This record gives sequence, structure tokens and C-alpha cells, in this order.
Amino acid sequence: MNHYRPLHDGWTVAPVAPRDAVPPEVAERTDPVPATVPGCVHTDLLAADLICDPFLDDNERDLAWIGRTDWRYETRFEWPDEERPAPGQVDLVCEGLDTVARIEVNGHQVAATANMHRRYRFPVTSLLRAGENQLGVHFTSAYQYAEGVREELGDRPGPYHPEPYPFIRKMACNFGWDWGPNVVTAGIWRQIGLHRWHTARLDQVRPQVTVAGGEGRVDLQVSVIRAESAAEEPVTVTAVVRGPVYPGWDGEPGQRPAALDGQRAEVQPGHVLLGPTQRHATVTLAVRDPARWWPRGYGDQPLYELEVQLHDRHGEELDRWQRRIGFRSVRLDTTSDADGTPYTLVVNGVPVFVRGVNWIPDDAFVTRVTRQRYAQRLDQACEANLNLLRVWGGGIYESADFYELCDEKGLLVAQDFLFACAAYPEESPVAEEVAAEARDNVLRLAHHPSLVTWTGNNENIWGWHDWDWQPQLRGRSWGAKYYFETLPQIVAELDPTRPYWPGSPYSGTPHRHPNEPGHGSMHIWDVWNDVDYTHYRSYTPRFVAEFGWQAPPAYATLRRAISDQPLASDSPGMRHHQKARDGDGKLWRGLRAHLPAPRDFDDWHWYTQLTQARAITVGVEHFRSLRPVCMGAIVWQLNDCWPVTSWAAIDGDGRRKPLWYALRRMFADRLLTIQPREEGLVLVAVNESAEPWSTEAVVTRMSLAGEPLAKHEAPVTVAPRSAVTLPLPAPVASAGEPIRELLLATAGEERAWWFFAEDVDLAYPTAEYDAVVSRSPAGTQVTVTARTLLRELTLFPDRLDPAAEVDEALVTLLPGESATFTITGVTDLDETALTEPPVLRCTNDFPS
Repeated sequence: MNHYRPLHDGWTVAPVAPRDAVPPEVAERTDPVPATVPGCVHTDLLAADLICDPFLDDNERDLAWIGRTDWRYETRFEWPDEERPAPGQVDLVCEGLDTVARIEVNGHQVAATANMHRRYRFPVTSLLRAGENQLGVHFTSAYQYAEGVREELGDRPGPYHPEPYPFIRKMACNFGWDWGPNVVTAGIWRQIGLHRWHTARLDQVRPQVTVAGGEGRVDLQVSVIRAESAAEEPVTVTAVVRGPVYPGWDGEPGQRPAALDGQRAEVQPGHVLLGPTQRHATVTLAVRDPARWWPRGYGDQPLYELEVQLHDRHGEELDRWQRRIGFRSVRLDTTSDADGTPYTLVVNGVPVFVRGVNWIPDDAFVTRVTRQRYAQRLDQACEANLNLLRVWGGGIYESADFYELCDEKGLLVAQDFLFACAAYPEESPVAEEVAAEARDNVLRLAHHPSLVTWTGNNENIWGWHDWDWQPQLRGRSWGAKYYFETLPQIVAELDPTRPYWPGSPYSGTPHRHPNEPGHGSMHIWDVWNDVDYTHYRSYTPRFVAEFGWQAPPAYATLRRAISDQPLASDSPGMRHHQKARDGDGKLWRGLRAHLPAPRDFDDWHWYTQLTQARAITVGVEHFRSLRPVCMGAIVWQLNDCWPVTSWAAIDGDGRRKPLWYALRRMFADRLLTIQPREEGLVLVAVNESAEPWSTEAVVTRMSLAGEPLAKHEAPVTVAPRSAVTLPLPAPVASAGEPIRELLLATAGEERAWWFFAEDVDLAYPTAEYDAVVSRSPAGTQVTVTARTLLRELTLFPDRLDPAAEVDEALVTLLPGESATFTITGVTDLDETALTEPPVLRCTNDFPS
């Protein structure tokens, strides 16, 4: 059988050129720097204490030289003479090289590469020698390469000009983004090793999994590579499906279908014999009545083990390929209707309302993102009641860990091809790399049931229409051929069971504006950039793939990353960790439209985080209230790649902002929301569960002191996966004194609030409450009992200890009501500080 030997030990890295750009402390070092593989040069220099942490203060500015320097990685390894297969072959397998690399074995050049997003395999049998061998990888500056391609092909418009990311197949946000640092990396960023094999090996295994009626099918397209010395040897391909298995399931036996582990589900013949000249085989496996894989909230996530083996004529196993698959169908419903063109994801025949977030690389240095870190972030997504992550086109195709965990957790994945916010050349050498990269990653990822859509790009079609590109391009290519020809052809060939959409946003036809609300998917960015968040309610979209509002990270994250004394919204470190154009101005504009002027930094921090949570709540509740006309809302964004003021719900240190708690509430299966319509206020009940929701809705108009002024009661029955709208009668929907009144709607345990005026105008009572701190096995508990209205009560224990986390936020209480917050992670916190600002906040904790 074949043998894989990882080559991850003994690496060093050293600068090559230009030497005069390298700081003396690095250039004058006599020994190369120890290197971690997989890794990158920034993290190696950081580990060697040769650079400051680029995530702290404005250190990023002092490290730009790294991306403009060539680097050489080198290691030595022993290769015993008896391991040289005869007949046979040894290949150097590179899972990820970042980015412009020249590979050498024992001084002989093996290959040159220029794509971070591809896997490579190179024959090196003749270059290996008994005893010590040397492997070197020379990385040319990504800037030098990309700027050279740009000069050859002509400039293209983009948002961060003159950054040249459209001219190199590398993670675009490495060059900086409006939420990310400019840290242009180089290095061996995924596994590298030697693959020793003989006779033949599996080259490609492409399963197409379908399910219809009571039968699941796996149509396997298998190709093999033969060793030159074994060209006349017949080989046999054998495939088998076993299962289902339920990863992570620890419930009682019998609560799920009995596992079928060990049962073979295959059609006859169960194997295919390939003659001496044949390279391709097709094997079809059938599974009767397979357990369906469902998105979370719609059912279970059973997975089946798919195994393909390659044997020689004597029955010796030559190679093996194993993956987990799931049986489910997926399609996009874009059939025109009275409201335009829907964009509805349909899984196993069931329309799914997408409760989603956009995903960016979880660290600017992506090799630091472990499976454990993926699991933590994806668990946070599940806990926030999300069911889909859109992998944004300016990052990377994530590691197998990410997609495997999504398979297990039932998180749907909408995958962008890696193009974002710029015009991309369609000429050589970019075009060839794009096609090879797309083929490689479609083949790598297509077996994952969680992956439900491929999308051609992020905002590039929109950019061509609206961002003044056309006069700048002067007829030069901008990427259209990729989105409308190359990529859909590759998906149709290699992954025909999964839908492709040319862009995000896209309206379904080149003849219609790409960001038309009534057709296909759209992005909403006039809100945040130009207008207030209440403007979300002016849209009736079919599907919203991006919308967001900024806020700073958690206080503990800021204090770790920024040393400003005092910390202020416009202090130097805060300004450097705000990458959005006029970001601070937009934060202030959004704050002033609703809230009083902050008295200090603590107020500003609280108000901006509160505004972010409110803005997204307005958008999501409005979009959900439009169901089924609107069938998805994907918030920008879940996560951050460093400590920064951004649109994220989880900051760069993994701490949850108030927005995360708001997402958990607004994306819950059952949602009660009060919405303004042309005819007046309405109550909307949304039910995304599989069971009908029958309840009594009570809507009360009351004073800010909690005194009832008018009441309306009505029975509500909401069918599964649907929404019901109830007009509210004038006595409750119209305020006598708008600045002194509110609405509270209840339906069982669900609540919805409506205030008739903005906070700056409301006659709020000064916040009064009683707070008691206690200890329990669950953690430190803070119980707050309201003596007045307390709006959006929130606890920030990380201000006292960076390890502290709290279970709830943004709780509104009427006089006499109580709420208990549980703090975990620490046990010794100042009880007095826990019960007063700036740790305990509510919207009305300012003088009236």
C-alpha cells in the first residue's frame, strides 16, 4: 500500500531579498529563524521575538516590509535507500503554498507555483538520495509578483487601490480590508509531505450524492494514475458505503435510527476492473431508504462512510480514499412569482428560511485556526440560532475541519469562489490559475452535505454596474467570463447536484440590475454607509446576503490590543483599529440619531455596541416578518480576524458582543415582533419550528412607569415554517403621549417591545434597581430587580476580568420584574463593581 510521510519538522526561514529593506535585527542574524510548518513568516518571526505583535497598537505599520521581501524555507530529512520503491514513485505533495513559490529538492528545481488556493503534486523519485536530503521553498514577494502582472495586463479598479490583490491568487484580505490588517504573508500554510506509491494510485474520486424517493445514490467517478513501470497492469476499484453514523451524538440508544455500521450498500458489480489502458471508472452505489441529512433545526445530521479502494491484480491494496457523505437534495427555487424572482434554498424538498452570517478568515494568520477554534466559533453560531454560514469571497476555501464540523452540526455553507469587490483580469497567467483552483476546490469540497451553493464572486457584478468601473476599465476584462462561463461550466461538470449563482448580489439575469431587491439575492449597504438603520424597513427583498452595522470589540479585547492612555474613541490605537472609511463618523451618526450624547468613553462604547445590536435587530425582524416573500437574512459578519472595530458579532479575541445575544433572540425559532406598516402597527408571529404555534397574544400600551393604558388580546395560530400578521387596533397602536409610552406584546414566553419615540426624546425614568450577587455551581449570579423601567439591561463582566463571560444581555424589565445573569470563567469578582456602571448598563442609566 502507499505511504505518506509528512515533512513538518526541522524547517528554518530566512529573508532573501531585498536585504536592504529588512530591519538589522533580522538581516544581521547569522542563523536562520526556526520555522513552524504549516505556518507563515509573520508567526515565525513573532515566535523568534524578532517582530512586535502586528495586532497590537499600530505595530502593523512597521511590518509592511515582510510582504515586500523574498523568503526561503528549508529543511533536511533522511531518506533510507530501502524506501525507494522499485518499481514505483515518490511525489512531493503540497497542500498549500503561500503563494509565489519555487520548490527545490537537493538543489534541483522541482516546480514553480503562484496560487495559495491550490494543491500540488510533483514527482521527485529521481531527485531523492539515500541519507540526508534537502528541501527548499523560495517565496517571491507577493507584491512583486502581483504588481508585475498588473503592469503587464493593465490596472483594474478595486476598493483599496493600489493594493494588487486581483492580480494574484492569494487571500485578498491579506492586503488589508475595511475590517482587516495589511499583513501580506508567505509560507507553507498547509501540509507538505512525500507520498510513496507503486503500480497505481487514486488520482480523483468524485462522488455525486443524490436522493429521490426511497433510494439514495452515490455515483462515483474515479480516475487512477499508473506508475510508468506498471503501465500494463490491470487494477480494480472497489467502493462501499457504511452507516449511518451520528457524529457527536451522546443521547439515549434508540432515540435515533439504529446505526447500520458494517452493512454494505453497493450495486453489482461492487468493483470495476480497469484494463492496462484505462484510467477512469464509474461505480454506482445504492442505499435503500437512507437517513436524510438535514440543516440544523430541520432534523438530524446522519453521515455515511464512503470508502474507495484500489487493488492490483494480486489483491494487494494500493490506495484508499475515505470521506463522510450525507444524503440530501438541494436546489434554489428561482421561479418567478407575483413579487418578482425568489431566491429560496430548498433542502430535501423543504424551503429553508436562511438565518445566516457571513464568515471571514478567523485569524489574519490563518494557520493559527485549529479544529478546536473552528468548533468554538461554529458552536457560537449554533447557540445564536444560525443555520448557514456564507464563506466570503475575499478569504480562503477553509480547511477540511471547517466543512466537517458544519456537516456534523447541520450548519449550511454557502461558498463563494474567491473573488471580492474588484475587477479581475481574464488573461494569462490569472485565467489558468482561476480554472485550476476552481476545479481543485470543487473536487475537494463537493462531498460535504453542508455545502449547498457555489457563488461566483462577492460584489463584482454589482461593482461593474455601479462603482464607476467601466470608464476606468476602458474595455479591459473584469471577470465576467469567470462568473458566467468558467465557473458554472466547472460546477456543472464536477458538481452538478449543487446550485451555482453567478454573484452575490445577483438578480438572476445580466439584463437586470444585480442588486434589485425584488429579484434574487441582494446586499444592503446604503444603511450604515449613508442612511439610518430604520431604512431597512423600506426594503422588501427576496433574500439579503449582506447587511451590517459596526461596533467596537469587547472592552477586554480593546485593553489587550490597545495601550492608549486614556482610551478614547479617537485615541491613536482606536483610530488604527478602525479600518472602515469614515467608520467613526458613521458610528457617531448612527448613535446621535437615537441616543443622547455620550459623557465619556464608557458611554460611547456602550452606546455603539447597543446601536449595532438594535440596527441588526431592526433588519432581521423586518426581513423575517416578510416571510415567505423574503426567505433569508445573512448578517455581515459573524467573526473577526484581529481586534478591530467592525461589523462582527464575535470579536477578534472570541468575545461575544451584545449583537451576538441579539442574534440569538432575533433568530430563535419563534419570534414575536411589532412592525410599522402603511396601515399602522402590526404584530407578526414567526414560527420556524416543525410544530404549529398556538398561543394567545396580548398587546398592552402602557406608560414608561409600567401602567397599562390599553390592551388587545387575540388568539394566534402559526403553522410550521410560516408567519402570521395581525393588525393592531388604534387604542393600542396609537400613543396618547409618544414620549411617555410603549407597547409590550407577549405570546407565551415570547416578548416584543415598541417605543413610540427615540431615546433622545423619551421621558425615561432614571434607572433604579436592586442588585444581589450570589454564588452557585453554575457560576456567579447577579439578580437585578427593577424599580423603574430598565431598557436593554446588559452586564459586562470582562471589564473586571478578561476571562469572565455572561449568559444573557439586552434584557428589558418593567418595574417589579427581575432578571438573573450568570457569569462563568472566573469566581472572584468585585461585587460592588458588578452592580453599577460601567459594568452593569441599561439604556436609561443616564440623568433624565
